[in-house]
Amino acid sequence: MPSINQNNSYPVTLPDFCNLGVMLRVLLIVNLMGLAAALVRAHTYAEWFGEVQQIALIMQPTLLLCLIGLCLLKRLLLRLSYPFGVGAVLAIALASVSLVHKLIVNRLFLYEGMGRLDYAWLLTLLVAGTLLAYFNMRSRILSPAIGEARLQALQARIRPHFLFNSINAVMSLVRSEPQRAERALQDMADLFRVLMRENRELVRLEDEVNLSWQYLELESLRLGERLQIAWHIDKMPKDAMVPPLILQPILENAVYHGIEPAPGPGEIGINIFHTRDQVQIVIKNPYLKEGSHHVGNKMAMQNIRERLSLHFDAEARLKCEVQGNSYLVHITMPYVKAPIP
Repeated sequence: MPSINQNNSYPVTLPDFCNLGVMLRVLLIVNLMGLAAALVRAHTYAEWFGEVQQIALIMQPTLLLCLIGLCLLKRLLLRLSYPFGVGAVLAIALASVSLVHKLIVNRLFLYEGMGRLDYAWLLTLLVAGTLLAYFNMRSRILSPAIGEARLQALQARIRPHFLFNSINAVMSLVRSEPQRAERALQDMADLFRVLMRENRELVRLEDEVNLSWQYLELESLRLGERLQIAWHIDKMPKDAMVPPLILQPILENAVYHGIEPAPGPGEIGINIFHTRDQVQIVIKNPYLKEGSHHVGNKMAMQNIRERLSLHFDAEARLKCEVQGNSYLVHITMPYVKAPIP
C-alpha cells in the first residue's frame, strides 16, 4: 500500500460554495470580521452597537448575494484552474458589493467612509482574500495527509482471517464446483485490487454496490444459508458519487457482529434510494444483546463518519441505532451526480 504522501500531489481547488458546511464557515468568519471592524472604530459600547448595525446593513446583503452567485456558478468555477477560479470569486464579490452599494448604501446615511465605493471594494477584497486563504489552508491540511491516513486506516480494518477463510472456501470448491471457485477467485482479486489502490476520489455508487456484492458472495461461501441478503436498490441513483469503500466495511461489520455469532440464519437488509437531492443508505442486520462481537463497532462507525465529513462536510450524516433485535446504520449524503464522460 502506498505511503502517505506529504507533498502537493493533491491539487488545491475552490471549496464547494453550495455545501452547508462551507456556507456556515463563510458566515461565521465574515461576521466575526465585521464585529472586529466595529470594535476597532468604536470607543464605547453604544458606539460599537451602532457600528455593528451600520456594517451589517452593507455586509449581510453583500454576503447573501455573493453566496447565491457563487453557488449558482459552482460548476463553472470548479472547471476553472485555481488561479482563474480565485479571480472569478473576487470578481463576483466585487460585483455583489457594487450592486449593494448602488441599491442600498447611496440611499442611507452612514458614517463617513462607508459610503465610498473604493473603501467597500478594499474591505471586500480583504474579506474575500482571507476566506480564500483559509479554505486553501484547510484543503492542504486535510488533503492528502489526514484524509489519506484515515482512509488507509479504514482499509486496514478488513480482518486478516477473511483472506484465509476465503481461500479455504475456494479450495473446497476447486474439484466439486470449479466454475464457482473461479468466480470466487475473480471476486477476491477485484475486492483486494480496490482495497489496495489509493481511493482518493469519489466513485460511482453502482461500482460500490458491485464491490459489496462481490464481498458478500465471498462470505456466503463459508456461511452458506446462514447469510441471507435482501437487496432493495430499485430506486438507487446509479450515477451518484460516494466515498470509496463506504459500504463494504459496514457490511463486514454486519456479517461479523450480526451473522457469525447468531445460532441460526440471519438477514442483512440493504436499502439504497434518493430523496430530492440526497442519497440514503440503510443497512440492517441482526443484533445480539450479549457477546463480544460488539467490541469495535463504534470505532468503525466513527472512522466512516470522519470520511463522510472529509468529502461532504456538514451535509453528510451517519446514524447508528438498535431497533429491537436489529442494528441499523443510516447514511445520508448529498446527491452528487457523476460527470458526463
